[in-house]
Amino acid sequence: MPATKILEEDDEFPSGDRWRILAWDVPTSEEFPEGLKYSFQYLGPGDEQILRYDNANDAHGVGRHHRHYRGEVKGIEFEGLRPHIEKFLNEVETIHDDKFA
Repeated sequence: MPATKILEEDDEFPSGDRWRILAWDVPTSEEFPEGLKYSFQYLGPGDEQILRYDNANDAHGVGRHHRHYRGEVKGIEFEGLRPHIEKFLNEVETIHDDKFA
């Protein structure tokens, strides 16, 4: 069974910073035990990567579910797609309000 895109959303703030959420239904495996692959990105006005949540791999040694923030990578708890999206968007709003608003 190939990956099937189940979610794609994005938005841009007037200041030019923007976010994008992608999620795919994938075959359940050791690599993707939830049967889900995702990538959430928040970029600054000049395409500067500010924040990313993903489960692409554990190359950083912090666990499959992790967040990238300004070059630092930390493991994060995954409690389901919807709560994960809410957590990401809340963090985006906080960063946006602090840096760009």
